[in-house]
Amino acid sequence: MAASSSSTPSRWMYDVFLSFRGEDTCKNFVDHLYDALVARNIRTFKDDESLERGNSISPELFKAIEGSRFATVIFSQNY
Repeated sequence: MAASSSSTPSRWMYDVFLSFRGEDTCKNFVDHLYDALVARNIRTFKDDESLERGNSISPELFKAIEGSRFATVIFSQNY
């Protein structure tokens, strides 16, 4: 899991949680979006682990979702 950090104190762990289907978008659009957000000091969570369909979401992932101010969903063919 990748996450950017900022020195600004906040009640949120992250400003943005990126939700996407890794096999479709992870190595292109999502990486570019993540890098652009981080470059602007936007604390961004990107899950680098692949979650197979039907599998439960890990407690760590739930914590990141709940600790994010906004969620950005990147739709793709297999999302």
